[in-house]
Amino acid sequence: MKAVIAALAANLGIAIAKFAAFLVTGSASMLAEAVHSVADTGNETLLLIGSGRSRRARTTEHPFGFGRERYFYSFVVAVMLFTVGSVFSIYDGIHKIISPGQLDAPVVAYVVLGLSAVLEGLSLRTAIHEANEVRNGRGWRDFVHLTKTPELPVVLLEDSAALLGLSFAFLGVLLSQLTGHEEWDGVGSVGVGVLLACAAFIVGFETKSLLIGESATDETSARIVAALEGGPEQYRVIHLRTSHISPEDLLVTAKIGVPPEVMAADLAAGINAAEKRVRAAVPIARTIYLEPDIYHPDQVDPLDPSVEIVERSSRRPRSARRPARRTEAG
Repeated sequence: MKAVIAALAANLGIAIAKFAAFLVTGSASMLAEAVHSVADTGNETLLLIGSGRSRRARTTEHPFGFGRERYFYSFVVAVMLFTVGSVFSIYDGIHKIISPGQLDAPVVAYVVLGLSAVLEGLSLRTAIHEANEVRNGRGWRDFVHLTKTPELPVVLLEDSAALLGLSFAFLGVLLSQLTGHEEWDGVGSVGVGVLLACAAFIVGFETKSLLIGESATDETSARIVAALEGGPEQYRVIHLRTSHISPEDLLVTAKIGVPPEVMAADLAAGINAAEKRVRAAVPIARTIYLEPDIYHPDQVDPLDPSVEIVERSSRRPRSARRPARRTEAG
């Protein structure tokens, strides 16, 4: 959460400075940037609220807890970026192009934009440092797409969009000053709005996927299958379903093939041991449900995504599979 707090402090100070610059200069680009920073400040506040609410204790109505509150509030951030930031910036920019006003004291705008760039850069550096600790060598695109922690991608995208937006605002003010045509200031505002719309789309797309339920990564699924099949019980995973309740809480359900001659007491002890191995391999697997069954290769449906996950995780050869026939018990 260091990145979120750093971004909140930076955007609050930047918003105040930009509004002051707008009052002095009358620049549409500065107003768009000020609204952008206000939206970002609200967004960081929403992320902190979501983080706090996600830690509430489980209830009978929500037996898996409130971990997905973090995903919900991150999705609200995407809506805020689009409605408050993007739509207003585009509207104000078009209005400025149609009815250009007077641009006063552009030096004030340059100073505020420069100060804002420094603060946004410091905030982005904090987010990058925090992301580097958990992205495990993945590229930035893969990190944004695969991470189950919504706050870091949001802050990274917000800060990156903010720095680009500052460039658009700077060019808008500069071209207006050099050419004497204040319409360029409106064009800069429209550019900021389009940029925010793109950032909002990416944030919304990724957090929507988390909100409706994403499975564990391939690496995590492989560790789960290895833990279930790696004990003396000689279990075989038939299919596996996982879902992130929160970044730190993974729901694991699996159907496992067991020897037909095993006794009930031994079966219960074996399942408990298998669950213990899974939690040791994947500490975030807090809730585990295992359903025992008798394994029949000819009854496995290879088109079931949950079966495909198991085969990919355990590297079972695809050619060894029998024709699909969906008659699994249970």
